[in-house]
Amino acid sequence: MPQVSIRRYLKHGTLPQLRLFEASVRLGSLARAADELHIAPPTASVQLKKLTETIGSPLLEQVGKRMYPTDVGRRVFDGCNDIFRALGSLEDALADMRGLETGHLGLAATSSARYFAPRLLAAFVQRHPGIRTSLFIDNGRALMGRLHRNQDDLYLLADPRPSGDVVLQSVLPNPLVVVARADHPLAGERIPFARFALEPFLMREDGSSTRSAALAAFARRGLAPRTCMELSSNEAIREAILAGLGVSVLPRYTLGLEPEPAGLACLDVEGFPLEGHWHFAYPVGKHLSPAVRAFMDFTRAEAGKLARR
Repeated sequence: MPQVSIRRYLKHGTLPQLRLFEASVRLGSLARAADELHIAPPTASVQLKKLTETIGSPLLEQVGKRMYPTDVGRRVFDGCNDIFRALGSLEDALADMRGLETGHLGLAATSSARYFAPRLLAAFVQRHPGIRTSLFIDNGRALMGRLHRNQDDLYLLADPRPSGDVVLQSVLPNPLVVVARADHPLAGERIPFARFALEPFLMREDGSSTRSAALAAFARRGLAPRTCMELSSNEAIREAILAGLGVSVLPRYTLGLEPEPAGLACLDVEGFPLEGHWHFAYPVGKHLSPAVRAFMDFTRAEAGKLARR
């Protein structure tokens, strides 16, 4: 409905006036309506006068000791009931959302959470089956762009940089490990970082938080990786490692939960694993729905158990 057509109703605080009018018709008396609504009779008279002026026609007429609606008043009375039913339905829907009977949760997660985030959402939906969910996966840079455009309800990021316009809350450890093929010559040894730096290195694409963490680890030691290939996903890097193309730094959870993932080995390199964390993130000032808040509380309570399982 174009708001211009109802502007005069919005301007004069019509809802309390309609409530008073509905009670006056139902009870046949303005005084009885004022008593039911706990309004002083002079105030009730002023409110009814303002509603009559807003409508532009008389709404009530006194016949004997009882008030009756005019033709216009009967139409307004029917409209009152329509409005009150609509507001009642709205309140019922909002009550369902507050009680998590319905609602939507749009989660955007970094690619290091590609396997963990779906399990987390599935466990949450088992507890709240009325909540609809959606999941978007991309690298950290892309997710920060979506966050600043407020495209999703909540973001799960790996070690984002602090920012004054973003709220960050640490959720779960996300350790980064050095991964090689299981038959790599250095598997099972304690490896100095300088020796590790000589290995051909498989690098995530620009914009990846894993790439940033790996480069920072090299830079702290004044070294640079011998990058032999850049790949756009952890899955692609895993396949390249299995093909014998090099080693890489990956989030431990992307490898599955087995102590030694099939065909792969986590090398014992000086300075590893790197301490990392997944964080919830959302723009400063964003209103978090009941479903989002419930999911955040659920994650804080259950994420560690789900990861271990």
